[in-house]
Amino acid sequence: MPSKTSSRRSSAGSGYPDDDPYGYGSPDQDSRGGRSGGHNLKPKKKKKVRSPLWTKLILVLGAVVTLVGFGGVAVAKSLMGDLTSSIETGTVSEDGAKVEKQDARTALKGPIDILMLGLDTRDGWAANTSRADTIIILHIPATHDQAYLISIPRDAEVAIPSWKKANYNGTAHDKINAAYYFGSQRGQGWQGGAGLMKKTVEQLTGLKFDGVVVIDFNGFKNVIQAMGGVYMCVEKDTWSSHYIKNKKGEPQYYSYNGDHKLSNSWIHKAGCRNMAAWEALDFSRQRYGLANSDYDRQKHQQQLLKSMAKKATSAGVITNPLKLSELIKAAGASLKMDTNGVPLDDFIFTLKSLAGSDLIALKTNAGTYAKSDFGSGEGITQGTKDMFKAASDDRLGDFITDNPEYLIPDKTGQ
Repeated sequence: MPSKTSSRRSSAGSGYPDDDPYGYGSPDQDSRGGRSGGHNLKPKKKKKVRSPLWTKLILVLGAVVTLVGFGGVAVAKSLMGDLTSSIETGTVSEDGAKVEKQDARTALKGPIDILMLGLDTRDGWAANTSRADTIIILHIPATHDQAYLISIPRDAEVAIPSWKKANYNGTAHDKINAAYYFGSQRGQGWQGGAGLMKKTVEQLTGLKFDGVVVIDFNGFKNVIQAMGGVYMCVEKDTWSSHYIKNKKGEPQYYSYNGDHKLSNSWIHKAGCRNMAAWEALDFSRQRYGLANSDYDRQKHQQQLLKSMAKKATSAGVITNPLKLSELIKAAGASLKMDTNGVPLDDFIFTLKSLAGSDLIALKTNAGTYAKSDFGSGEGITQGTKDMFKAASDDRLGDFITDNPEYLIPDKTGQ
């Protein structure tokens, strides 16, 4: 993965858990309680240094101990060791060459862009059959005072470049989530899949990524269980395409994954509440029957990530050594990372020290479906291309000021 500073801008089945291919588990098992930075025109008051919400959860769970001064240096190092030893690392470069070691102080100076991929990994699937269910860009401007999440629709129809190691010659247009599948063929695994996805997104957006994070949603179940659930808000009753209500009125996983409601489909009732892992994950992955389909799913997935981050950094977790250690190990086991030559612990601690404001969630195509010119997938509007260009030029703050329709309001009720 080339250095950014030299390459871009200057500045259903039966019951569960055995027949649960999504790994959600039984509800009974886990029901425990431009001008880089701001998007406002007024100058921002200096805030207490804290890391962006996503990185709090995924990248700095071990370092959280240091932030709150709990347990001393020895405990912090122990927890960081638990985290880094649980994370699988590798390079997603196309040639597979060993990446030269980089100093985090220079490699992560200026704007930071990280590609995050959520995989739909079902039990019994081979390692080379997954597609990227969620594609998110984390952009931190050079000022390090904001952090943005940009979700790319999984059905966006784009050009996918070649990937020689997987014997893939590329295509002029296909759904973007297929890039991971094509790259993982011929034994290339997650590194090939993430590598081709990175190459595809960079070609689409003009961004150069400082790191890639691959997230196993199956592993997320264990993370949320370790937290004791997360607080989520459901805007309207939402039926599940993965769960049904059994004769006892309880949720039961069902292998049918269709686009129409069954008479006994499980309903996620409207309202705000603490959700168990199975419910939070299932709700965040629904799109059928929702007014804005995949855009509503993007919004709910981002709500889940932010809710997880808030719960992970709450006093009930941070001040409980056993729960914190369990959480860190579960999070690490759900991650695979390429840090572009920066040692993993340095990468984490550098992000830990960022001056962060609340994470700002953005939506492609301003949240409106745009039909592709090529096939059955979704198109990318000119406005979205302008947003990508603004991120590449590190002027997302100006873009959002001029185009507030791309913002996803934070209405979690928390």
